[in-house]
Amino acid sequence: MSPTELTSRVQVLAASPGSRLGASRGGPTADRFDEILTPAALEFVGCLARSFADRYRDMLTERRRRALRLSSGSPLDFSRATAALRADPDWRVAPPAPGLADRRVEITGPPERRTTIDALNSGAQVWLADFEDATSPTWENIIGGQLNLLDAIERRIDFTAPDGTAYRLGERLATIVVRPRGWHLTEEHLLVDGRPVPASLVDFGLYFFHCAQRQIDAGSGPYFYLPKLENACDARLWNDVFVLAQDLLGIPRGTIRATVLIETVTAAFEMEEILYALREHSAGLNAGRWDYLFSLIKIFAHRPDFSLPDRKKVTMTAPFLRAYTELLVHTCHKRGAHAIGGMAAHVPGHDTQADGPVLATVRLDKEREAEDGFDGTWVAHPGLVPFCRDIFDGVLGGRPHQIDRTRDDVEVSADALLAVRRTAGPPTEDGVRANIAVALRYFDAWLRGTGAVALEGLMEDAAAAEIARAQIWQWLRHGAVDRDTVVGLLDDEIAALGAEYPWARTEEVRSLFERTALARELPAFFTPDAYTRHLVRQAEVTA
Repeated sequence: MSPTELTSRVQVLAASPGSRLGASRGGPTADRFDEILTPAALEFVGCLARSFADRYRDMLTERRRRALRLSSGSPLDFSRATAALRADPDWRVAPPAPGLADRRVEITGPPERRTTIDALNSGAQVWLADFEDATSPTWENIIGGQLNLLDAIERRIDFTAPDGTAYRLGERLATIVVRPRGWHLTEEHLLVDGRPVPASLVDFGLYFFHCAQRQIDAGSGPYFYLPKLENACDARLWNDVFVLAQDLLGIPRGTIRATVLIETVTAAFEMEEILYALREHSAGLNAGRWDYLFSLIKIFAHRPDFSLPDRKKVTMTAPFLRAYTELLVHTCHKRGAHAIGGMAAHVPGHDTQADGPVLATVRLDKEREAEDGFDGTWVAHPGLVPFCRDIFDGVLGGRPHQIDRTRDDVEVSADALLAVRRTAGPPTEDGVRANIAVALRYFDAWLRGTGAVALEGLMEDAAAAEIARAQIWQWLRHGAVDRDTVVGLLDDEIAALGAEYPWARTEEVRSLFERTALARELPAFFTPDAYTRHLVRQAEVTA
């Protein structure tokens, strides 16, 4: 279908009497933004937003209710209502789509111009173009990222660094998989009926409208990673969005493929239900382990037996994390889906001797994933692609995946998924200081428009800051550290941040930390508050 036919179809469907489905723009403009924010694209996004407005609000309400129930002591267990679905051996998800059969190494990163080129040229099988945790959601980053994806698919993207180094696309490129922002975020620069559009629908809708048919024509397809799902109801909402989007643009149902990040504890209890809800569009599950830890801390912050020690001490060998990853592999392969492992966040340096111990740790982690049955893994830096590919090559050989390895030996109970007390322990002062330092430095970069930040040799995204500030809150709540100590370390680290980066927004950063780590109640996420209070206001001032 041609772009003209796409435009015509959306305009007709959006023109029903008495309705206003189009999204109205309120953000600043920049060069070429109009190529993305076309009237037809805005009508398409508006149609999605209007069609699911009630369900979206109901979902957020139910999320708040469930969080209150869990914080009040309600048990978390596998649902009896869906026991028959889990026991049914006959259903499977859709077969792998073009470009998604072999996913042994996936590289993640924000859709910035140079990052886009580096990721596509990296040798990884898949590039996760991340509008969520690795992107600070300034209007320029969101629409600029859409432009970069469009240019990459059209093979017209290039970049010249200040030193004159030119970056161009090579011949063999990674398959693009887009991660939109989560349902908990809104896009204040696009309004439907006077209300901000869910950020998930903005990122999904703009990419799908402009690039779905182009990707199909190129032999690939419109593929997505879905973040922050809490249960199968969230997955059903996404599936219905996919069905409507495909119908609106005349694209066959089942063309979309989506991999769900199992990065909330509640979703871990509904893995099969999530796959079933998305079965005609499912491309598997991913072990989003940093956000999973954050979810666990957040949901059970009121319980002292769920208080974890320093973040660096909580490895994937912890019993509750082993239960989570083994259940994920078993569930995926039982239903014919890919199981994708967690992130290797190390940023390789030029000193191979210094990198040695860190790479040895990465090797152990990736060997464990491959031997456990994962079909692929994540890396944050191109330098780790060949390293991790060699590890998975050693297990997969010439096979594209190991879905046939169903791990029937795995039996995971609810107690095993929640066996945190076997890992629980008090923090050290160095651990408290490290969390404060990571949160402050990440907040500063995020407020200045950068969502993927190299800190202490690791490529960190929003999940690192979320874990850091949630642990501080939990440690204070249960007396593992006193407030005077935290405030003293906060003073020290704010001073260190200002000394190292004179341009740092130390007052804003401190205020954000105090609101999200030292307040009476623990905010669910730092991003919604920081977005509206800082990024949106900044855009209004500069507009």
